[in-house]
Amino acid sequence: MRRVSDLVHRSAVAMAAAVAAGEVSALDLVDAHLTRMAAVDHALRAFVDVRGDDARREARAQDDAAARGQARGPLGGVPVTVKSAIAVAGQRCETGSPSRAGQRAAVDAISVARLRAAGAIVLGTTNVAEMLMGYETTNPLHGTTCNPWDLARTPGGSSGGEAAAIAAGCSAGGLGSDGGGSIRVPAHFTGICGLKPTPGRVPGTGHEPACLGPFSLLGVVGPMARTVDDVAALYAVLAGWDPGDPASAVLPWDRPGEGPRPEVWWFDSHPSAPATRETRAAVTQAAAALATGGVGVHARRPAALERATEVWTTFFGDIGELLLTRALGPSVRALPILSAVHRERGPRPALTAADVTAAWMARDEVRAAYLRELDGRLLLCPVTAVPAFRHGERAWQVDGARVGYLDAMSYTPWANILGLPAVVVPAGLSAEGLPIGVQIVGPPFAEMAVLAAARVIERDRGAWTPPPASRV
Repeated sequence: MRRVSDLVHRSAVAMAAAVAAGEVSALDLVDAHLTRMAAVDHALRAFVDVRGDDARREARAQDDAAARGQARGPLGGVPVTVKSAIAVAGQRCETGSPSRAGQRAAVDAISVARLRAAGAIVLGTTNVAEMLMGYETTNPLHGTTCNPWDLARTPGGSSGGEAAAIAAGCSAGGLGSDGGGSIRVPAHFTGICGLKPTPGRVPGTGHEPACLGPFSLLGVVGPMARTVDDVAALYAVLAGWDPGDPASAVLPWDRPGEGPRPEVWWFDSHPSAPATRETRAAVTQAAAALATGGVGVHARRPAALERATEVWTTFFGDIGELLLTRALGPSVRALPILSAVHRERGPRPALTAADVTAAWMARDEVRAAYLRELDGRLLLCPVTAVPAFRHGERAWQVDGARVGYLDAMSYTPWANILGLPAVVVPAGLSAEGLPIGVQIVGPPFAEMAVLAAARVIERDRGAWTPPPASRV
């Protein structure tokens, strides 16, 4: 008899192949993942809703249809989960906020519908930071999600429940969203992979808050999984035109034969947010792996990044606060990111229409400067200055310097404000045994290039290792 871990620790691609070959059934996979969930989620608290009976019913129906000769699809039988800010029909979509308590999705988000059409089976929805405004996952409705590598630490945010579920073997992969690192920080903290696509690649339709206005430039839905190939497989069925997404692009998701691998610039730390020694070592090793793999690598930090952080702070912080105040009132400033904006980047004067216009123009100027400077190259850098932090921490000492909350996380918002694809792949461990990921950023619509670079780093790092909380 198979151990549960023999099934749930496989890659999503391997699960789909095993189902297609008749080695296991979709129901076998769903039952194994629900068993794992029952064993570990009391400690992790990763889930908001679990679709146990519905998932089993859908798995049986898929197995029966396959027995009659019906094709399953490229993700046939693969159990997935979805961040609870992305609509899954009948499930709560509350973004962890009392202002949305009890709200349920009437229909699936486009991204969820595409996963289902490819044969994936949704097991449930996962916990988030309140209003998605935190680099840890805690909220008044569903509590605090813990990291399977160390329950005293956060899995990151705002897609932390999703990352914890995937890392712990409760899900083979799934959907997160990212407006300032919300896919990439949790992937880094939990030792999995995550892709923030270019805006317009994967439909944001069905995400709450809506990816509209200035947030159509920042916020994206993207895949999370344990391996680069799994992320690529999810991305392949998610990407494509959607008329409901204002940023949607009419472009093929895969453009093979685009020429030689692009060069890579890399840096392992930033003066405003010194990275830990182990973080720097992981980036340096990743650069060496790319060089060994035949990629031209050069140690260089783009000058254009220096203005990007403040522009992102205006968009995500100031404009975000303006919009969220309508729902939350003065309590909006208690949200972790907004609290940190006022504590670390203040004082913040009230926005005027002229301020918003100026910020939008500054964003376009910074983006153009970055794209000219990189000229098609990829960028390799840390994901954050530190590995997964303890619940509630807001500052850290790194090489004798105090690094605050926003500065420590400042390596990820660059890709959001500049509208660039970025992938995170595990690359090392801290002295305390915590995973450390690295980030590869590409030019717009170069998802396949950043995934290819991530594969090189993944091969150098070796096989994915499950965290302690899932080794049962």
